[in-house]
Amino acid sequence: MDYEKKNLEDTVAPSSVLTYLDPLYWNDRFAKEEHYEWLKDYSHFRHLILENIQPNSSVLELGCGNSQLSDEMYKNGIKNITCTDLSPIAVEKVQKRLLLKEFKEIKAMVADMLDLPFADDSFDVVIEKGTMDVLFVDSGDPWNPKAETVSKVMAMLQGIHRVLKPNGIYISISFGQPHFRRPLFEAPDFTWSMKWSTFGDGFHYFFYTLKKGTRSLNNYQPSERLNLPSICLYQDELEGEDFLFRTNIVELEDN
Repeated sequence: MDYEKKNLEDTVAPSSVLTYLDPLYWNDRFAKEEHYEWLKDYSHFRHLILENIQPNSSVLELGCGNSQLSDEMYKNGIKNITCTDLSPIAVEKVQKRLLLKEFKEIKAMVADMLDLPFADDSFDVVIEKGTMDVLFVDSGDPWNPKAETVSKVMAMLQGIHRVLKPNGIYISISFGQPHFRRPLFEAPDFTWSMKWSTFGDGFHYFFYTLKKGTRSLNNYQPSERLNLPSICLYQDELEGEDFLFRTNIVELEDN
């Protein structure tokens, strides 16, 4: 996919959500933008973080971008954090920000979430906020996503499952509704089971927790569709690009 710089002359927001799949877009964006929070800021789901992450937990953040999720967790005593992003520009800025704040325990490094460079059983928690959602912007039918999308999502999940310690927790903060995430999260490859909470006012965001080792590979059963109430989309509730991004996903799910 070609990325045209004119898309960022006046704003960092792309003209199409498909641009989110282009690494060059993110490099250019992070060079210009200092801070952006997808899916609400930390204050809206802080209680859920503290329910699932202990102060002594080792935490891996995927797709940190220019979010300050790690900074906020640090302020709550969660300090053993490794932030990763595919963009070297984003990582360099994170390193400078952490140095300025003297958050010395937090590490930041370039890493591909589809090919994690960590040993097995390395982390107590793996967390991402809107990172997996990017893989779904060109997924097609949400009940039957494109093979390319499924392949990438499974590569990401397999890597997360591998680097989690026994009883480790994967946290996914997402736009994606449970009936579309469950077939992937509960694929027979994994020993975790899916739980979820919501946060937000008129619009609900999803906070998924998947604890490794809570489900036997021998007891796998295909997922059934969940009959959840329709979720309304309020533009005033969605901040900035969340409206553009979520509108695309809603259109896919409604087709």
